[in-house]
Amino acid sequence: MSEYFSLSDSDVIGFDLDHTLCRYHLKETSRLIYESFARYLVEHKGYDKDLLNLTPTTWDFCFKGLVVDLEDGNLVKLAEDGTVLRATHGTHDLSTEEIIKHYGPKREWKHFNSLNTSFTRSAKYYFYDNYFDLPGALLCGRVVDMLHKRGNEVNSDFWKDMVAAIDHNYNTSAFKEDAGTYFPSVKRDPNRYLQPCSDSVKTWLRSMKSAGKVLLLITSSHSDYCRLICEHILGKDFEDLFDVIITNALKPGFFSLVPQQRPFRTLVSDVEESEGLPSLDKPGWYSQGNWPHLHELLKTMTGKPEPKVVYFGDSMRSDMFPASTFGKWETVMIVEEMEGEGVPKSDAAMSNEAQVEPLEKKGKFEDQGMKAPSDASNQWGSYFVDVHKSGGGDEESQKLTWCCHCIHKYSTMAIPSVEHIADLPLDYKFLRFSPDKPCTTGYYPRPPDSLLKRRGMCLHFCL
Repeated sequence: MSEYFSLSDSDVIGFDLDHTLCRYHLKETSRLIYESFARYLVEHKGYDKDLLNLTPTTWDFCFKGLVVDLEDGNLVKLAEDGTVLRATHGTHDLSTEEIIKHYGPKREWKHFNSLNTSFTRSAKYYFYDNYFDLPGALLCGRVVDMLHKRGNEVNSDFWKDMVAAIDHNYNTSAFKEDAGTYFPSVKRDPNRYLQPCSDSVKTWLRSMKSAGKVLLLITSSHSDYCRLICEHILGKDFEDLFDVIITNALKPGFFSLVPQQRPFRTLVSDVEESEGLPSLDKPGWYSQGNWPHLHELLKTMTGKPEPKVVYFGDSMRSDMFPASTFGKWETVMIVEEMEGEGVPKSDAAMSNEAQVEPLEKKGKFEDQGMKAPSDASNQWGSYFVDVHKSGGGDEESQKLTWCCHCIHKYSTMAIPSVEHIADLPLDYKFLRFSPDKPCTTGYYPRPPDSLLKRRGMCLHFCL
């Protein structure tokens, strides 16, 4: 395999929607998502109203890549080998000694093999790997704190209420019915939460289509919400940019093989037809579906027995792992945390933000110093690298986080946003991640600060 990767070599280019093509105002959206979940717990499940009260500094806890252990209320940050780098009980830090007492001298998290090999959901843990559910990590921590305050036992029962809160706000009928808090708020004021795509991204999409590429949009969002987003970020004619649009894709299940696969369904006024399609025979807008049937359509559309597909996404569980493992697609991961570690925002993104978010409209939380969820955390450290401390604090070693390891393993390359590459020619050659290259290789336009510092401290090759 070549050490370089180029979009011009691909026949098909696919995109996830949320936090990939569509960038959100993370602070505003995170506050809304947290409020959506917390309000449900307070109003429908009798939880303490104090869950609704947050200070800007509280948001330092909100950090992508955490795993909540539903059996004991701990949240853990894992190293590439599954050892526990940091942990909290609720929102309160566990010391090195407490971590060793809880997880043993090797600090091994017992469910790591299950999570690491399949990314499957479990009744015993939950992995926070995308911004749509990330504020739930903060809420989980605060719920555990609240249970302790009440003198209640902490067990997995509270998670049933969390799942109910997620379903109440995100189920497929919530948008149409104005149910919950999230969708009604975004519908009322999309400018507050959604960042329109820059002109360079729109031109980039059109140039790929003009170059004969098949363009896909695959999102787990329902068609009505997808339409709202796309009209806002791309314009009323967004459907012309894509050959195939798939909504309610239910990733990662979309990539399941027979016999688990779901059939594609056509839509009439955003309602799925009850009868599933036996196959896909033409481009268009579909709901649900599966990768094998899409693959057959792509073979017909490209005239090639094995079309080369590259897919852009932001979720390891829903996008990178299944697309690379089952679809055998090239994958480009959107890692906004790169911007939180020294990688500058693109000129197009900076210009766009200045136009849509004047200074006088910035919220009170921003003025008071709320951390963006993509920034490094004082409590949790870097998304990419962390210090592993031995008992007694005598020995320290730098380790890649499990999330960083997965980026290198399941992604072809990583970028902070599509804006960062939209002005480049389609035949631009990017360096790809490789097991025999330094772990700083594969990030564009440059690696995050923590990886650069780590490489300066020791020669290390990933995987």
